[in-house]
Amino acid sequence: MAISESASLSPVAGLFGTRWFGYVARTVLTFMFWGSGLSKLIDFQGGVAEMAHFGLQPAVLFNIAVIITQLGGSALIILNRHAWIGAGALAVFTVLTIPIAHNFWAMQEPLKTLEFYVVVEHVSIVGALMLVAWKSR
Repeated sequence: MAISESASLSPVAGLFGTRWFGYVARTVLTFMFWGSGLSKLIDFQGGVAEMAHFGLQPAVLFNIAVIITQLGGSALIILNRHAWIGAGALAVFTVLTIPIAHNFWAMQEPLKTLEFYVVVEHVSIVGALMLVAWKSR
């Protein structure tokens, strides 16, 4: 790498090394989880109805478990405290949603293709959570 390239990367490297950048990155990474967890907490009956829709009974207990998993796992990652536990919990949760809510193989088009892409995104999120667990050790 030429000296001029190294010097031009210095501000970027400095940004990545700041504490606040880590908090922002971990908050953005977990947005889908804490956003969903807050939604299920604020509209508790809506969360219960969602659990019942997917055949999860008792729906109230499943909603509580999902809220705890999503908010607790997100908090552990954002605060960088035992982040590997939070990342593992959210990764397992994400994998479990595939056969429960995104079983594209049992659907008809055009929903089949849309749900397939949701699954692909879920796999990518699991990869990001694996990276969090790896880097937090």
